[in-house]
Amino acid sequence: MARRKGNSGQGQRGQKSAAVRELLAQQPQASVKEIVALLAGRGLPVNPNLVYLIKGKMKAHRRRQMRRQAVEAGRNAGLADPVELVRRVKELARSAGGIHYLKQLLDVLAE
Repeated sequence: MARRKGNSGQGQRGQKSAAVRELLAQQPQASVKEIVALLAGRGLPVNPNLVYLIKGKMKAHRRRQMRRQAVEAGRNAGLADPVELVRRVKELARSAGGIHYLKQLLDVLAE
């Protein structure tokens, strides 16, 4: 399919996506229907599929970011292998009586 010349009255490219991202940043727990309704109220007709796509990309971005932070935490702890760090934490949780008790101990130490 050939590209259209000009904007054909659509405004700036990516305007709808930017509006969806802005609303998701303000209201992360909002449903897709709510976001579509809010944007329709602003005069931006948005397809629900666009909202689903952007939400999925934002989740993937967060997962990648968390993985990077875990690897960085392992490097800062002096371990080159993040798998070894996870094994050590699991062993520590077992010796503490479970992950729940380990979290409680960490909360007490953090105070």
